[in-house]
Amino acid sequence: MQIVVQKYGGSSLATWEKMENVAKRIIKAKEAGNKVVVVLSARGDFTEELLSMAHTANPHGSKRERDALVSIGEQMSVTLMALTLQKMGCFAKSLNATQAGIMSTADFSTARIKRIKTQKIENELNKGNVVLVTGFQGVTAEGDVTTLGRGGSDTTAVALAAALQASVCEIYTDVEGVYSADPRIVPNAKKLPEITYLEMLELSALGAKVLQKRSVGLAKKYGVKLMVLSSLSEASGTLIKEEDKVENIFVSGVVSNKDIARVSISGIVDAPGVWFKVFSIMKKKDISIDFVEQRKMGDGTKDISFTIDLDRLEDTKDILQKNINQLSFEEMSHETNLAKLSVVSTGVATNPGVPSLMFEALFDAGINIDSISTSEIKISVLVDVEDMEKATKALHDRFLEENFIR
Repeated sequence: MQIVVQKYGGSSLATWEKMENVAKRIIKAKEAGNKVVVVLSARGDFTEELLSMAHTANPHGSKRERDALVSIGEQMSVTLMALTLQKMGCFAKSLNATQAGIMSTADFSTARIKRIKTQKIENELNKGNVVLVTGFQGVTAEGDVTTLGRGGSDTTAVALAAALQASVCEIYTDVEGVYSADPRIVPNAKKLPEITYLEMLELSALGAKVLQKRSVGLAKKYGVKLMVLSSLSEASGTLIKEEDKVENIFVSGVVSNKDIARVSISGIVDAPGVWFKVFSIMKKKDISIDFVEQRKMGDGTKDISFTIDLDRLEDTKDILQKNINQLSFEEMSHETNLAKLSVVSTGVATNPGVPSLMFEALFDAGINIDSISTSEIKISVLVDVEDMEKATKALHDRFLEENFIR
């Protein structure tokens, strides 16, 4: 019998009707002759409610206690689903991160999975049970509960699929797959039948909400067959796989992200090693930076700036302030009035048509560009946050007109 890992997000569990719909899908997978492991997120917006409670109790409370509170959401989901499945005549057992053997680092709120002890899960599968595992969380060697960051249930599912050598990892959401743009912004966005790990990794890193970036990286590393599907329909989803086309000139996605901040540091001595220090400091807190820029000043100093995820702004300000002596800067500031707009295509590096169309479309739409960043697979620009939706539609429409979106 093959092992199938399924993951259902909070929106797929928000109501009792949706809970029963998910239960029916789980039963269908089991009746097809599979051993089924299911990873669940907290229902609806319950995680946000718990975070709000933690903030009300103590805005400056420890991340350890916040993780302990937030983990209640996933525990509730798997327990309720186990009870629902049992009511429907399906043998099921719920496991939290400790019981499932999901060992993590002790980086509260941003923990990483170190290893998974699969024996208990395998024992339950061999007994004929559907195994329901709490997503989004791990446990330290000391027994403390940790959380894996926003979207962490995706990472839980892929890590379990890799550890159990599952035949497939199915990620169920409230959309029918991966789209060429956010359908809420671009109504004529196209569902992609397939996409490469590398393209999906870029889309996730740039702000696409479909999958957590770390989960895609894990899938690529361990060769996990990954499917993105809808929990609300039987439509075919999107297969995420290795690249098998030598030259791909298609655009995989236009991604817009307003949840960014630009941090600037001024008055740094213009000497070798400054960026090494900055990157090293950010790495300690697992903070990714983008749009790296610097400007030399006439007094022997330079100003530097970079963008980060908005939800890491306070962490970034805190870590920089604590290292002010090491970096020797005079002033720190930040902006939140910018949005990142990106075009992802494995043909960017070899096909000048992609950047040419991109900048032509933005010019025709009257969009002013603040900064540009490029790589072999994507081009990103910073624009005024008020222009984000207009720019996204303009880019997607132009690429669609020119048949650059498959």
